[in-house]
Amino acid sequence: MTLEERFAKYLDQTPNIHADAYVSPHATVIGDVTLKAQSSVWPGAVLRGDINSIVIGEGSNVQDCSVVHLADDYGVVVGDYVTIGHLAMVHACSIGDECLIGMSSTILDGAEIGPNCVVGAKALVTKGFVAPEGSVIMGVPGKIVKVMKPDEMAKLKAWAEKYVKVSAGFKQRGL
Repeated sequence: MTLEERFAKYLDQTPNIHADAYVSPHATVIGDVTLKAQSSVWPGAVLRGDINSIVIGEGSNVQDCSVVHLADDYGVVVGDYVTIGHLAMVHACSIGDECLIGMSSTILDGAEIGPNCVVGAKALVTKGFVAPEGSVIMGVPGKIVKVMKPDEMAKLKAWAEKYVKVSAGFKQRGL
């Protein structure tokens, strides 16, 4: 597919933003981007669906100054109740449900983060990296440093649930 064909297919689309989602007026969301119910995108974040598609799951949040972008061969799929921390770079990858993506971390093309994972602050998840459920990934380059127990994994959803409440407060106030 040529670049012009990609623009026609992806960039020329209007983002599909659920009525219950929150997008800061200071965020940029363009092209083939889907934001599901109760998801949120915070000030300075950029979600650019210009050459492939981006899907942000229900109750997930993309925090301040994070970037979500893609590649010709890979879109971005973020599962439900995922927290993407401030200044994160999420590029052409998939993230399972109920993950915590740390501040200033980077996830690169073709990486697959399984459900209930933590990517530590400033970690670099390299191209094609695969993390099974419950992995804690830290370092540069990122490595799995432990596998969480079920009770630890169960706590991850609470991070995203807090942002569901915070974004509702912002929407209620017209911010």
